[in-house]
Order: sequence, then structure tokens, then C-alpha cells
Amino acid sequence: MSKRLQVLVDARELREFQRLARRKKVTVAEWVRQALRSARDDEPSREAARKLDAVQAANRHAFPTAEIDQMLREIETGYGGEPPR
Repeated sequence: MSKRLQVLVDARELREFQRLARRKKVTVAEWVRQALRSARDDEPSREAARKLDAVQAANRHAFPTAEIDQMLREIETGYGGEPPR
């Protein structure tokens, strides 16, 4: 079911919207619907924002790192102990 949305704009903006709608050969109402859909689709999803927040939080920490072979050797030796026999 469709709902009505009323948006007040000044005369200059309305003329610009009408010009843009004519250029696309659509009504002003259709041009506005398309503009609103485009703005909605350009917004990142909540899931994407949550993932970005997690990456940014992780980036604030300094974790030790090395080449994978070195890391595995260190794990096996207990970070400084004797290597297993």
C-alpha cells in the first residue's frame, strides 16, 4: 500500500527538480522516488557498518606478528623455550 510523503521545498529547488525530471522524461514525483531510492541504496547496511566498526577497533591495537613459519616455531617452543624433540 502506498503512503503519501509531503516535502516542502523552496520555489528555486522545485524548478530545478522539475527541470531534472523533464530531462529524464518522468514526473517530479517519480524523479523524487528515484532520488530517494538511490540515496537509500547508497547508505551502507547496518551489517557493513558493524563489520567496519570491528575492523577499526582491531586496528587500534598492536598485535605481534611475523612470518607464519616463525610464528609456528614460536608457538611450538612456547615463546623462548626449547623446541620439542
